[in-house]
Amino acid sequence: MNTGANTAAVTSSELLAAVASRELAGKNTVFAGIGLPTLAVSLAQLTVAPDVEIVYESGVCGAHPSHLPETIADSVLITGSEAVLSMPALFGYVLQGGRIDVGFLGAAQIDRWGNLNSSVIGDWHAPKVRLPGSGGAMEVMANSREVFVVMRRHDPRSLPAELDFCTSPGPDRALRDGIRPRGAGVTRVITDLGILARDGVGEELRLVATHPGVTVEQVRAATGWDLAVADELATVEPPTEAELRLLRAEVDPDRVYLR
Repeated sequence: MNTGANTAAVTSSELLAAVASRELAGKNTVFAGIGLPTLAVSLAQLTVAPDVEIVYESGVCGAHPSHLPETIADSVLITGSEAVLSMPALFGYVLQGGRIDVGFLGAAQIDRWGNLNSSVIGDWHAPKVRLPGSGGAMEVMANSREVFVVMRRHDPRSLPAELDFCTSPGPDRALRDGIRPRGAGVTRVITDLGILARDGVGEELRLVATHPGVTVEQVRAATGWDLAVADELATVEPPTEAELRLLRAEVDPDRVYLR
């Protein structure tokens, strides 16, 4: 049986979406950010997590869109959904009520403790790049049982020793500031070099798996801190032909997020 696809024909977006989707096996409720998280959750519904409930920041719960939404306000999210809640109900009852298994986010930067930056690159007062900001990510970070992050780039600028700005603090930083968080914070980071993980509060992210052909030295050189490596380092299975077929023909045939 052919379990893998020709990796030369696989784009970075396809790789990230396929690998990230597998992390959702056994999860029940996922708060999905727009972009690669949406792509990964949609694929997971067709593969490892057919009963997963997808929640979006616009208040849509149990989304079953006819095609991929381009924004959280896309009308395709409403049709066929199981509920549409007001913002107070979504954030007060669903998120703050502890009903989200996994918050699935993207970010411009992430540090060793899983704190996220989605606000600015460079100095706050004269940034090189100004980004969209938190949106609901800070609430997702604070109230989800755990958070997965997918990163398009793995380099010292995206995984720095110090964030240019902390938009969404993880539980370690929250505890330092006297705030007791609900969940474990970031437990998985999927990049184009491999997978970083930690079990929860008090632990740094460590390298637990690399993509085929990627060395530990490459990953460490692309990380802005002294990255720890798991004792048993795994090799990520490349996207299968079935996963690629689903991504290309059913999940995102119009290439909204696949690049």
